[in-house]
Amino acid sequence: MNTTSRKLQYVGAVADEKVRRYVPPVRVVRQSAGVVNSDAVVGRVNVQSFCHYDPELCVIPPGEELLLDFGVELHGLLTVNSGPMGGRPVRMRVTLGESVSETLGTPTLDHAVHQFEVDMPMLGQLNLGHSAFRFVRIEVPRREKRALELIGVCVTAVYRDFEYAGRFESDDARLNRIWEVGAYTVHLNCQDYIYDGVKRDRLVWMGDLYPEVRTFMSVFDDTALIRRSLDFIRDRTPHDKWMNTASSYSCWWVICQHDLYFYRGDYAYLKEQGRELRILLARLLECIGPDGAEALTEWRFLDWSTAEDDVSRHAGLQGLLAWTLDCGSRLALELEEPVLARRCEKAAAGLRGVAPDCGGNKIAAAMQVLGGVADPVALNERILKVDPDRGISTFYGYFVLLARAAAGDTAGALEVIRSYWGGMLDFGATTFWEDFDLSWTQNSFRIDELPVPGKKDIHGDFGKHCYKGLRHSLCHGWAGGPTAFLTEKVLGVRPLAPGFLQVKFAPELAGLKRVEGAVPTPFGPIEISVRRIGNRQRKLIKVPKEIRTV
Repeated sequence: MNTTSRKLQYVGAVADEKVRRYVPPVRVVRQSAGVVNSDAVVGRVNVQSFCHYDPELCVIPPGEELLLDFGVELHGLLTVNSGPMGGRPVRMRVTLGESVSETLGTPTLDHAVHQFEVDMPMLGQLNLGHSAFRFVRIEVPRREKRALELIGVCVTAVYRDFEYAGRFESDDARLNRIWEVGAYTVHLNCQDYIYDGVKRDRLVWMGDLYPEVRTFMSVFDDTALIRRSLDFIRDRTPHDKWMNTASSYSCWWVICQHDLYFYRGDYAYLKEQGRELRILLARLLECIGPDGAEALTEWRFLDWSTAEDDVSRHAGLQGLLAWTLDCGSRLALELEEPVLARRCEKAAAGLRGVAPDCGGNKIAAAMQVLGGVADPVALNERILKVDPDRGISTFYGYFVLLARAAAGDTAGALEVIRSYWGGMLDFGATTFWEDFDLSWTQNSFRIDELPVPGKKDIHGDFGKHCYKGLRHSLCHGWAGGPTAFLTEKVLGVRPLAPGFLQVKFAPELAGLKRVEGAVPTPFGPIEISVRRIGNRQRKLIKVPKEIRTV
């Protein structure tokens, strides 16, 4: 007897590394008067239709609607199961939304479809979407002859089943929640690659990836998806072109390679990038003018907030290029390329000899601080601390936080985290947004509320550039920076040698009384606990035996 077991296989098939979970709705936001038994689909997962009469069916007659809230932003498919419906299909319209107002409007068709009008088969199942959303509106057109009978409505959530090896807790519940939401925002964008936005902008953008990479390494162990995303951009960019068509985004590829190596110590992977790094660094070295000013070419993109300001963009790119060449010098030394390392070091020093005017722009000032182009304390006093929540973005806000910490103003950075990122939480966010301005909150209603007469729609009424109105993504990975910042600066663990073989432990409580948490390393997590007792700190750190602290 042949007892050899076999698995089903398909020619050319590739395994999906993600998992699926059924998530039920948590509440009814609104229903029209004729809807019967809507509670039957709330808090329950029913994904198998059956042919016998069920008194718990939810019934939506023609011309009626049901609007559901799943409680948290999810990525995946809406899964709908139907009842007998008289043996015939029923037409229904389904609208998915990251906000309640998005389900009431005409959602974007960019990257993912959010509105469908389909025939729901009797005793059947439909899966719709493959996008990110939290709210669902189900309508039966008035022209339809029969009611829609629902056995179950849920989201088939699709995500990577990462373990949260990193952790952050303090005596400030608001900061704790922001750390968690930032981590979840990046997690949701970890699909086949690390996306920028899991509803809209389901693409790999190199610059946008940097805050995601830093957040990822503060939370998760396995960095294979980071490497896959970096390689995706590398392999699709000819050597005479810039990544994502932006010279600055090629800079970010170098910085990402640097940080990935120093935080995870994978020399074999770094060595694979040697040829690309040599070619790219040589090209970037040519982007410096005779006066020592950056001369990056083609799409000179920094952040949308500087898109129409040549002065601040140039000032910020000066800092970015200096930072990039510093990273390039260190990587060249690791790759035993001393001539290239010296060229990068000399060029970075020359860039630091020129400090273009920032024009009062916080983004440009932050980049000059991080590139070592200007004095952190002076720029913090003159620009960064002034009206601190204005002139930042969810993308480059992370760099503003780092710059303020570099100026010794970590307490000020924490206040910005509480007010700016916390402002999104105050308006119903469960993930952080593509952009945000605190002025939007004035006389506006929350994303989890129905429209309020006389108030603004914080989702649909604001935005500019590529994120106008409902096109605005409410789950953008570049917005997760506070999670990385709280781990890096407040817990205060920084690698001094590749792969955390040597670390510096310098927590900054900045007014907090207690912080504790964990930082992932290749050897297991570093555990940290710090208590402030009077004017002193009691510090406890537990490190894997392979790691040396200084």
